[in-house]
Amino acid sequence: MLLLLVVFFSSEHVYSQTCCSGGVPLSNNIGLPILEKGIMQVGVSYDYNNLNTLKERGDKLNDRNRLRITHAVLVNLGYSITNNLSIEALLTWVNQQRRILTNNALSQSSGIGDAIFLARYKLLDKNNWNFSVGGGLKLPMGATDKKNDLGIVLNADLQPGSNALDVVFLTSVSKQFNFRKSLTFSSRLTYRETGVNNEYQKINKYKFGNETQFFVSVADQFLVFNQIFNSSLTFKYRHVLHDEINKGKISNTGGQWFFLRPSLSLEITENVRFSASLELPLYSKIEGVQLTPTYRFNVGASVQLFKSNRIQTLLSK
Repeated sequence: MLLLLVVFFSSEHVYSQTCCSGGVPLSNNIGLPILEKGIMQVGVSYDYNNLNTLKERGDKLNDRNRLRITHAVLVNLGYSITNNLSIEALLTWVNQQRRILTNNALSQSSGIGDAIFLARYKLLDKNNWNFSVGGGLKLPMGATDKKNDLGIVLNADLQPGSNALDVVFLTSVSKQFNFRKSLTFSSRLTYRETGVNNEYQKINKYKFGNETQFFVSVADQFLVFNQIFNSSLTFKYRHVLHDEINKGKISNTGGQWFFLRPSLSLEITENVRFSASLELPLYSKIEGVQLTPTYRFNVGASVQLFKSNRIQTLLSK
């Protein structure tokens, strides 16, 4: 029995190193628009990430027996203190699953995930150009002590939280065109400097790799049966450094990914919008052997609430 436990735990540890693209999509879902002073934004979405593609560096391996799935519920909250300054929060709940299909072995965890709080400031809003910068913190609100069916604590990449304080930076620029006001070109850059979990498995120090993401999008509106649809096409680049344990690099973590993400949203009213997007991998070059995304989709709804004089008064004091 002891030997079986050792073998099981060892295979879990090795397999956990073959996926650094799962987890809560934090940096992917920040950057609400800075609206008119006093307007609050509330959004709720469901994010599904399927990882069933095993690769060694840039080469796809003929192995479909490993599956990683992440279900996440995301709540975005935003408030414009002034026409140029806004605050934003991203709250999460996550279910992460790792399955070996040949024997249907399953490891999973569920719970509240980490959260991001940040502030953004609009530096330029002139001649159809818009430029803003922002920064904030990712707070370790999720659990890091979830266990499998044998009572063994799950590895870091399967925990809802990270038990580490991260620093987040964001900048974005957009341009509208005079010949078609609804046509918008935009780009966004996010960077997350990850902190260290000093209590990983009670005796180790674990650090997820620093993450950089770059987005380039083109968006437009069109009218169908008196309903306004917003469509966009986004090119996304993601770069993640190696994870570290006790300051040593962990093999089979880190890499670069390129994605294409078409999205469509429907304006139910002037202030209510439903949206859906699909994210497809174009190319990836990862470190060692890892599971990488096969596809991902996100559906949700958002609403813009009217000005609240009480909230505005409290925040302006």
